[in-house]
Amino acid sequence: MAAGQALSEQLTPAQLDRDEGYRMLDLLQDEATQQTTLPGLEQIAPGYADWIITALFGGTYLRDGLSLRDRQIINLAALTAVGGVDPQLSGHVRTSLRIGMTRQEVIEVFVHLAPYIGVPKALAGLRVAATALADAEQGAGR
Repeated sequence: MAAGQALSEQLTPAQLDRDEGYRMLDLLQDEATQQTTLPGLEQIAPGYADWIITALFGGTYLRDGLSLRDRQIINLAALTAVGGVDPQLSGHVRTSLRIGMTRQEVIEVFVHLAPYIGVPKALAGLRVAATALADAEQGAGR
């Protein structure tokens, strides 16, 4: 990078695709999950939901290097480690199933986390996951 070059010329431009972000959102999240989060967020902070969809689903999720499955495992681990984000964790459990992870794989994520983040946090995540999995199984049986 040349000295005197503007910072914007030194950095690789971010790839953000708003339309693709909405397509990715529809792939990953069911309508119920979207409707419980986004309209309410729009009322509180207009434009913020669109920014999240564009930057996250139309940017971060579209980067090369990780599969959707890998990203979902990371999401489950990070949300469990953070704690206190049960609605988001529950939504990501449902997303895990939507992208083809099995019930056993989702549960194993929480078992694997225990020595790394502590048994209490792993158990809290597992409780959220168990409820989300049971809800998903009831919904599939309808």
